[in-house]
Amino acid sequence: MKKARIQTLAPSSPWVQLATTSDDWADADPKLLNSMLTSMVLVRTFEEKVLELAGQGLVHGPAHSAIGQEGGSTGSVLAMRGSDQINGSHRAHHQFLAKALHYAEPDGMAATAPFSADVRTISQTALAEILGLAQGYCRGRGGSMHLRWAESGNLGTNAIVGGGVPMAAGAAWAHKRAGTGDVAFTYFGDGAVNIGSVLETMNLAAAWKLPLCFFIENNRYAVSTNVEEVTAEPRLSARGLAFGIPAWKVDGMDPLAVHLAAKEAVARMRAGEGPTIIEADVYRFFHQNGPLPGSAFGYRTKDEEKAWRARDPIDRVANEMTSRQLIGEDAVADLKARAKALMDSVAGELIEEHEGKRRIVPALWPSPDFRDFGVRGDLSELAGARVVEMEDFKGEITEARFVDVVADVMDRRMSQDDRIVVMGEDVHRLKGGTNGATRGLSTAYPDRVLGTPIAENAFAGLAGGIAMDGRYLPVVEFMYPDFMWVAADQVFNQIAKARHMFGGDSEMPLVLRTKVAMGTGYGSQHSMDPAGIFATSVGWRIVAPSTPYDYVGLMNSALACKDPVLVLEHVDLYNAKGPAPVGDLDYHIPLGKAKRVRRGENVTILTYLAMVRPVVEAVERLGISADVIDLRSLDRAGIDWETIEESLDRTGNVLIVEQGSIGTSYGGWLADAIQTRCFDMLDQPVRRAHGGEASPSISKVLEAAACCSPADIEAALLSVMADQGLALA
Repeated sequence: MKKARIQTLAPSSPWVQLATTSDDWADADPKLLNSMLTSMVLVRTFEEKVLELAGQGLVHGPAHSAIGQEGGSTGSVLAMRGSDQINGSHRAHHQFLAKALHYAEPDGMAATAPFSADVRTISQTALAEILGLAQGYCRGRGGSMHLRWAESGNLGTNAIVGGGVPMAAGAAWAHKRAGTGDVAFTYFGDGAVNIGSVLETMNLAAAWKLPLCFFIENNRYAVSTNVEEVTAEPRLSARGLAFGIPAWKVDGMDPLAVHLAAKEAVARMRAGEGPTIIEADVYRFFHQNGPLPGSAFGYRTKDEEKAWRARDPIDRVANEMTSRQLIGEDAVADLKARAKALMDSVAGELIEEHEGKRRIVPALWPSPDFRDFGVRGDLSELAGARVVEMEDFKGEITEARFVDVVADVMDRRMSQDDRIVVMGEDVHRLKGGTNGATRGLSTAYPDRVLGTPIAENAFAGLAGGIAMDGRYLPVVEFMYPDFMWVAADQVFNQIAKARHMFGGDSEMPLVLRTKVAMGTGYGSQHSMDPAGIFATSVGWRIVAPSTPYDYVGLMNSALACKDPVLVLEHVDLYNAKGPAPVGDLDYHIPLGKAKRVRRGENVTILTYLAMVRPVVEAVERLGISADVIDLRSLDRAGIDWETIEESLDRTGNVLIVEQGSIGTSYGGWLADAIQTRCFDMLDQPVRRAHGGEASPSISKVLEAAACCSPADIEAALLSVMADQGLALA
């Protein structure tokens, strides 16, 4: 019997280790070495000041220093140009400052020259942010972990480990689309390498050939857990082999080695050859947080720390420059002293002595009135939009399938606005995705309709990065709303919070479309109504059109909005026909404006989406005088209290009707808001009709039992009327 034939397979991309030689140091541009040394000294001294203030109790929250890791950030940043972009994670002072300094001083810094006014401003503004002060880059909102200065190419650092990686991919996509040749770097540590969003993004970036460098700062410890404890392959740059991404492994304590690897990576990315990986072996001299070394907590030895400190990247550059007579020991000492004096002076303008204790200068704190600013925008971008309700529409109205209108209005907008890009699973296939909602778009706009991998976390975050970049307008389709749990970090921690977290001015123009699929037999993990979950997430706007006509106007407003907007659709509506405009697809319906679809005097019924029609039918069957209000906008800022309160003032009674589970109920928080706000208008408690506690099941009978049915609506209406003494036969 013949033996099996074995053939050794080779990876499709190179994986190399790069180390400098004495010749590399001898050939290095003196201007580069001067900038490298000066930047690292400034960054180190800044972080030492942060730890000093943290030790005095003046930093509210964590102080994750990267002292010892400056070689990785500075070495790589000096290979970039000002228009390139970076982001990082919670340990990112060194990356942020290196990029900001290089942006402000693009021609380099001389180690023996006085620091410029820009260097002082950057240092003070960054320190003010870490202290939570109004003059900080994010007006005190971000602190140590959320630093953003878009002008300098700092996209925003991130407290969720690995959470910013998909956002950086969005920036890289925008660079590629714009054809500028710019690139993006996303910095993260050994702890993030095994996180799904990082690996998903590596795959997506490789598939789409995005100019994105995954820069791994391998400092060997995720808090106290050693890298060998959590992976069988501690050479973390090996991850690139699985995705066809070329990778460089370098000694991060050698800034020149990092710089040479970064130059090669940047050249490859600018040439359109796709993403890269750089793994820099670095070491944080202190614990995860605060001014003590790791040995104080027992997970590292003093001998280990001493050995790594002997390889200090600042000393390495200073010694190499000294050996080439580019600088003397006295000049190095003077550079460090001047940096310390700068940081002392900067901090001295933020800190004062009061009754024998140091404190933040009180006048520098942000005003409490600033608390909610920037949770969402003010919708001024919609001022002047042509608003036309169906009753006032002058054109022709016809009966059309809902799903056809979904595709038609997106086609109209994409033909008028080449910023719009549609992405999601199968949106470019199957004649418009799984339901036809993107019909014809991939043919008309093949480079702007992107079929994605099954990786909601990655492509949702990528869309968020595109939105923050501002040059393009992403429209994301989640095939089913239950999939938002897969992408929950990007949907709720990143996209929803970004505008507020980074100071209130970071617009997030993004539309997320998804369909409620109750009644289709797809079971527990494909059938939820996500309105209740999104309504509790500050930052999202939510619209739920119940007619084709309303869909056009609300989608147009969603696409014009500078906030993230969830557009809910329903499979029960897709193939149903309803009133739709003929020809005119350019009008708007305001966000935050409900619609009274039937007037009555005995009860106010609040509902949305596919429940509007069965509610009206139930009211008419029972002969009840009911005010039926289609909410249309469901987010906290979008509730049309004027319409609701006018109705309640007449009826004194309210019934909220929704199809989905009580466990993720939208009506729960709305009922509380009504009873808090309108208590004196109510003759009886707010009543609700909703689905059961369990998610819908595959069984047709059990699925029907899990959803709010016409019989449930009728029972709720009869109960409301009976409690008014108006029992119906």
